[in-house]
Amino acid sequence: MAQQVQGVVAPGRNEPVRVETIVIPDPGPGEAVVKIQACGVCHTDLHYKQGGINDEFPFLLGHEAAGIVESVGAGVTDVAPGDFVILNWRAVCGQCRACLRGRPWYCFDTHNATQRMTLLDGTELSPALGIGAFAEKTLVHAGQCTKVDPAVAPEIAGLLGCGVMAGIGAALNTGNVGRGDTVAVIGCGGVGDAAVVGSRLAGAARIIAVDIDDRKLTKAKEMGATHTVNSRTADPVEAIRELTGGFGADVVIEAVGRPETYQQAFYARDLAGTVVLVGVPTPEMKLELPLLDVFGRGGALKSSWYGDCLPSRDFPVLVDLHQQGRIDLGAFVTETIGLGDVEKAFARMHEGDVLRSVVVL
Repeated sequence: MAQQVQGVVAPGRNEPVRVETIVIPDPGPGEAVVKIQACGVCHTDLHYKQGGINDEFPFLLGHEAAGIVESVGAGVTDVAPGDFVILNWRAVCGQCRACLRGRPWYCFDTHNATQRMTLLDGTELSPALGIGAFAEKTLVHAGQCTKVDPAVAPEIAGLLGCGVMAGIGAALNTGNVGRGDTVAVIGCGGVGDAAVVGSRLAGAARIIAVDIDDRKLTKAKEMGATHTVNSRTADPVEAIRELTGGFGADVVIEAVGRPETYQQAFYARDLAGTVVLVGVPTPEMKLELPLLDVFGRGGALKSSWYGDCLPSRDFPVLVDLHQQGRIDLGAFVTETIGLGDVEKAFARMHEGDVLRSVVVL
């Protein structure tokens, strides 16, 4: 029988979000209903609210979540009711050309639930990133559920569902940061700080954090950055070169998603170095670089989708590392809030004093 729960809906472009009654259908084949325990407020949710992703309003926001599987549909064998799971937005299909070539983190046909959640009047909702977890319960494809150690706090585990995984994966998976490497991270929000954590975990010798906000640079230092650069007062390219013997960094991770900062990343890398774009640009943005510079500098220019992660492989490992005290995922949680506080949390993003506000249910 369908259930009615409370959830946070973005009704239209730039309209304030509101808590509405959501109708959750029983799970169909391959689907699961998950009781949400915690969900981080990610910048991507704000992009949805602003119409920066698409215009398929109304949206059921929230995607960076953890909770308990309540029920599953026919054919589901990987998870069962009672399992503690982190939700992911790239449930690999196992059949597309990327999966069949052994590169499932590039899956081109990821799964979402087939049925739609609705408002009471039958209006179909578009769940953010196929999840919609600013709600007491949500309907997802069972492949979007990754079992992890239930001893970890939900508000910590859920952050691996998006931003923290994106940043750590940008360093470990996409950037292939290795022992002794020099790394620069441009943009020190939640994703950028996670890239700092990932670089430290990989054994980078020097991690240079770049931002225009000294508060964020202080936090990046706490997360493991060895040096900081305020790019409002200093040329970041010159500063990074000065800190790397005049050469530039082996890996530069751009966690802003703007042409200006991407150009800084491009010129701040060493010859044959790697640029990783993990910041999400908007559709109208254009990039212009001299093609001769692209050729002459060599190396690699990469984009990082979700940190090129494989949730079934990466989520449990990172939870274990947290439990062992080798990474502090709890450091990303600035505050816990209720469903009715999401609009205020979006406003706090612009104030620059939060890494993550987390909705706890």
